[in-house]
Amino acid sequence: MSRPERPELLIPANNLEVLKTAVIYGADAVYIGGEVFSLRAKAKNFTDEEMAEGIAFAHSRGVKVYVTANILAHNGDLEEARSYFARLKDIKPDALIISDPGVFTIAKEICPEIDIHISTQANNTNYETYKFWWKLGATRVVSARELSLEEIKEIRANIPDEMEIESFIHGAMCISYSGRCLLSNYFTGRDGNQGACTHPCRWKYTVCDGKEDKSIEDEHELHYYVEEEQRRGEFLPVIENERGTYIFNSKDLCMIEHIPDVIDAGIDSLKIEGRMKTALYVATVARTYRKALNDYYESLEKYQSNMDWYKDEISKCTYRQFSTGFFYGKPTHENQIYDSNTYINEYVYLGTVLEIKDGKALIQQKNKFCVGDEVELMKPDGRNVSVKVIDMETQDGEHVDSCPHSKQMIWLTLSELPDQYDIIRVQADEA
Repeated sequence: MSRPERPELLIPANNLEVLKTAVIYGADAVYIGGEVFSLRAKAKNFTDEEMAEGIAFAHSRGVKVYVTANILAHNGDLEEARSYFARLKDIKPDALIISDPGVFTIAKEICPEIDIHISTQANNTNYETYKFWWKLGATRVVSARELSLEEIKEIRANIPDEMEIESFIHGAMCISYSGRCLLSNYFTGRDGNQGACTHPCRWKYTVCDGKEDKSIEDEHELHYYVEEEQRRGEFLPVIENERGTYIFNSKDLCMIEHIPDVIDAGIDSLKIEGRMKTALYVATVARTYRKALNDYYESLEKYQSNMDWYKDEISKCTYRQFSTGFFYGKPTHENQIYDSNTYINEYVYLGTVLEIKDGKALIQQKNKFCVGDEVELMKPDGRNVSVKVIDMETQDGEHVDSCPHSKQMIWLTLSELPDQYDIIRVQADEA
């Protein structure tokens, strides 16, 4: 095995439609979850049959598929893990993403021919940890999100040349160290480490200071109390000292302006967060990073000259402002959002073209739009084409003026015939 000459672009998918979108819009690899052992239990995820179909679709286009099995397992999970890995042995994904040493052991026993990648959930923060997993048979380790580029570069210099490093370069940042968070379990009994996170870091809180708290012994510490709006009367202490406090609503990570630094650090797989996201999000991020990478490898000048396009396009999917995370040093208050937990949403996803027949395009409608609307075709090659909706027809042949029912199958006549897999979107203020 040898490391790739160029870094891989690794894109998330939570269902078969999104997997196909990721493949068409520029992914080198896609990571997905099955119905068990995934840290995105609320995502639709893949049945065994869908997983097999998705892998076949990806492989036919030269794209790899990795399956997550990265929960922190309890005793009762282990027998089911054996059964699950036996099924995956037949489905043949390109790799398994695992964090738990017990689950790792079972996977190596049941399907030793499948590569194993060590999840960020395992807190991989130093080169000795990488070498530890390498000696056990892992081929890749996902870096903890708390590492700087300099630390990753040092890891690269101290691990085997053929060992791969994977790092998140875009998407939501977890408030807890590499995702190992207990807030959801504390508030709701739903454990993020078992795939059932309720994202309490995004809830709305009220803050009051603790100046009258006589238990404070260190004059350099500031004590605050927070109260969540749905849990009045339950006061939670928060302590901030000279090192700060890194909790609650963080900005999203975005490294589109720093591709040369990411590549220079020796990262082999550039990972996008978002296994709960829509096809529009996946298409937008995959297409933008794909073009940025291709442009960079053509010439640094081309990459730099197209920067405004990358920044404009990457903002056309949902996000919570952007930062560079830990890559250039530890975050400060500038990396947090204290006044809102809402996404910025500049475009609305209307649907993906599933089929073309007799000059019409079939979509499964995601949001309401009407005959006469101006919409945009987002194409895998980077073009955005404005078109007008001329006619809508249900599968029963009924002509309608609008499609108000989510997930309704609609045949569209547009002013320009789209291609299969084109994304149809509209600016949010026009929706």
